[in-house]
Amino acid sequence: MPFEERKKPRITLIDVAQHANVSRATASLVIRKSPLVGAETRMRVEKAMRDLGYVYNMGAARLRAERSYTAGVIVPNLTNPFFAELLSGIEAVIDAAGMVVILGNSGDSAERQDMMMRRMREHSVDGVIICPAADTGPEFMRQFAQSGLPLVQALRHVSDEFDYAGADYAGGIAQAVDHLAALGHRRIAFAVHGPVHSAYNERVDGFRDAMLSRGLDPLRIIRVPNPVGEIAGAASLLFDGHQHPTAVICFNDVVALGLSAGLHDRGLRIGEDISLIGFDDVSDAETMRPRLTSVSTAPVTIGQTAAQLLLDRLSDPRREARRLVTRSVLHIRQTCGLIAVSALQ
Repeated sequence: MPFEERKKPRITLIDVAQHANVSRATASLVIRKSPLVGAETRMRVEKAMRDLGYVYNMGAARLRAERSYTAGVIVPNLTNPFFAELLSGIEAVIDAAGMVVILGNSGDSAERQDMMMRRMREHSVDGVIICPAADTGPEFMRQFAQSGLPLVQALRHVSDEFDYAGADYAGGIAQAVDHLAALGHRRIAFAVHGPVHSAYNERVDGFRDAMLSRGLDPLRIIRVPNPVGEIAGAASLLFDGHQHPTAVICFNDVVALGLSAGLHDRGLRIGEDISLIGFDDVSDAETMRPRLTSVSTAPVTIGQTAAQLLLDRLSDPRREARRLVTRSVLHIRQTCGLIAVSALQ
């Protein structure tokens, strides 16, 4: 028998609809994950698809809809667990919308970011969620938006012209300062690292404002090296001055984990001899001993918010740009304690 005669006829959406005893339009809504279809009907159509072996022709659907059902996501650093949590939030919402994510890593390089954005355009993504590389200006965003590519800023803010999903960095830093001050700490340092961008500035400005509001020295800001492996060795920077800090707030949990190792190597007990607070509260905070007190910026929630902003933008390209900021919350664990009497002298 010739191969053509042995081929099974292709199952169509009409076949699925007839098998499930629904209209073709209803079957189409199920495939597109529309909320307009009831749960029982959805289950019946999905069972019919499985029974018949129906395979949705995404390529044809893209041609009909002039959409790729893909969302680009560009982040600056895939080694930081914070971005893994952000991505999980994005994917949950994008997947529920029947779309898939194309991920790019800019390495916080403006040149590589430009290349990644152009690759996204070549793959005809419907829109891009971007955590802009340092030194990204509004013009960079505009050139792609003007070509019809919807953009959402995540974590770092470049321009009010575009949707933004981020965290209340200054509010989180203020909570950390207030907690340490309540424990009696007056000499509080802020350990920063990485390139300067909006999230960096909001943290630093938040630290200075919170310290000044309590009459404390806002200038105890040290900069540790960017390579993670060198942060522990930078703990010595905390003790270069005449009066050593009794507590340290860290730019993120990566810095906190590195400094905790360096302080331990100096024979200091975290939470007793010196207090330590991280920022972002990623899952690694629970694995450190003593457990790390950290400001949660809810990266999963921010990811979900950014994805929803993109979906809303796709459904209504003319809507006004929105700025949605997630509240930061200090999670108190074991790395902060009452100031030692000796430290007051």
